[in-house]
Amino acid sequence: MSAILLTYIAVPLAAAVIMIPLNRLNRKIADSLSPLVALYLLVQTVVLYLFRPYNFVIHYMPGDGVFPLGINLVLDGLSHLLLLAVSLVALAVTVYAGKYMEKYSGKEKYYTLYLLMLAGMFGVILAGDLFSLFIFMEVAAISTYALVAFGTGAAELEAALRYLIIGSVASLLILFGVSLTYGLTGTFNLAEIARTFPAGAVYAREFIAALFLIGFGMKAALMPFHGWLPDAHTSAPAPVSATLSGVLIKVLGVYVMIRLFYNVLGLTHQLSFALTFLGVFSILAGGLLVLTQTDFKRLLAYSTITQIGYIVVGVSLGTPLGIMGGLFHLFNHAIFKPLLFLNAGSVEASAGTRQLDELGGLAKKMPVTALTNLVGSLSIAGLPPFNGFWSKLFIIIACVQAGRFWTAGAAVLGAVMTIAYIFRLQSLAFGGPLPERFNNVKEAAWPMAGATVFLALLCLLAGLGFPLVIHYAINPAVVAVANGVGYGRMF
Repeated sequence: MSAILLTYIAVPLAAAVIMIPLNRLNRKIADSLSPLVALYLLVQTVVLYLFRPYNFVIHYMPGDGVFPLGINLVLDGLSHLLLLAVSLVALAVTVYAGKYMEKYSGKEKYYTLYLLMLAGMFGVILAGDLFSLFIFMEVAAISTYALVAFGTGAAELEAALRYLIIGSVASLLILFGVSLTYGLTGTFNLAEIARTFPAGAVYAREFIAALFLIGFGMKAALMPFHGWLPDAHTSAPAPVSATLSGVLIKVLGVYVMIRLFYNVLGLTHQLSFALTFLGVFSILAGGLLVLTQTDFKRLLAYSTITQIGYIVVGVSLGTPLGIMGGLFHLFNHAIFKPLLFLNAGSVEASAGTRQLDELGGLAKKMPVTALTNLVGSLSIAGLPPFNGFWSKLFIIIACVQAGRFWTAGAAVLGAVMTIAYIFRLQSLAFGGPLPERFNNVKEAAWPMAGATVFLALLCLLAGLGFPLVIHYAINPAVVAVANGVGYGRMF
């Protein structure tokens, strides 16, 4: 069973290699390849939940350990949760992109880059060593830089360049931390590092943790390291924005921080406080900034910063309920934020603008988009019975239980701001009278509308069936995180 982990990287890589020549032979088959890859990986992920024993760790070392750098792949509860989130988003986005990307030339190049980004994300999730983690992180990042610039307009190129510069600085800091870790332990293997990191090297551990916090904080777009995110999310094609916000920044940023700080270096009191501070700062500052936005996608971009803050606050508490709430919100945000970004793309494609003060009344012409956007809005606002309600509630209760009342207050205030800006968006875009210039507007094409309906149903089902989601998907991830540096004794 362990060799199946390699397919998460090999299948999208192989599809990326054959995409361009396949498109020259048969364009319809080429358009279908990416959704088929995403569907295959989603089915495989669900099947693994059925056949992998609860909390059982699958460990695979290609070549039976002949690689001198100790490259290996590991699947535990935490990585399994991220595989599920990425697979769900990839399926919805690839179905949506088939029609949406027709307005761009070189659609097969988009698919190639997107598949490379998927392979990189899956590689980061499964990496059991710092060397392969860094390599896969760069594969995903470089592919994303190109995808942000895919429109090749001035705004797209400027946003991609800014993202490239900040991303490169982050990668240098991370590489410095990786080098210091290897120098102290003599290994890249995460389990070996957890077991052998010198107990007396306290200051070195704190310095490495600081490098990783800043580096991966940039990748996660935590405040104040968020400078690249608003322009990148706004300029990129809607499917790319959905993937960026939904899963990429979580995989390259939040997931790796959780893995390293809990399972490898250990979560210290100072690190916990720093994460809580950055999370609260992101919730409040991001919430204030989003209130002033008039661009549909830019509003959602700043909203991403706020929601990432909730995730970081939850996991920073170090309590089982806090970790559970943070990871559940990570999963929920991976569903409702792509839904909102895809709807923004549908509105722009049909109405020709995404400026909220130029929109209005679109519910009359785009009822499916309006309804699914309402579901996404209710989910991100944290209103019952949708999924975002439960994860935010768990985080707030966990803050109170931990005695961090100021953090709980900030989370409540952030929720109020979210309700304010998300219903303003819904009202301006879809409510009110329909302007005459939109008389010829039509509902989004069925693949685009179908993808948003799929995500909207997931928001509702994850909310109504949250005990099942928590039991089968979230709790195994909580156990993996709460195990701390015991990760090093699991295989």
